[in-house]
Amino acid sequence: MLHFSRFAKLMSRMLGHPLAFCLALLAVVIWGITGPIFHFSDTWQLVINTGTTIITFMMVFLIQNTQNRDSEAMQVKLDEIIRALKSADNSMLNIEDMTEKELEKLQKHYEHMAKQAQHHLQKRKGTS
Repeated sequence: MLHFSRFAKLMSRMLGHPLAFCLALLAVVIWGITGPIFHFSDTWQLVINTGTTIITFMMVFLIQNTQNRDSEAMQVKLDEIIRALKSADNSMLNIEDMTEKELEKLQKHYEHMAKQAQHHLQKRKGTS
């Protein structure tokens, strides 16, 4: 697991680099140029189709691993901020484990609080 995580991190950095894009573009251009040489044969088409399918399939797992790791790191950072602020509601820690229904209820609660705050601000502006 640790080896895959390190591999995924390294690959995501390498493949997210502009040079990787340029190399992929170069491969497609070379493939296109060789079309007339191979008379645009089925095999010639199969090469690009198979190659891009395999690369796309593998990239899905690398991207998902990277996103999961980034999301978990962000969540830990947010949890630490919530924990560190005295006025923060510590019940917000680990809300990512709540059910969809519980999250919807919490969202409605905060929407209600936001409306109350807006109403309070409008009243203050009206009295100023």
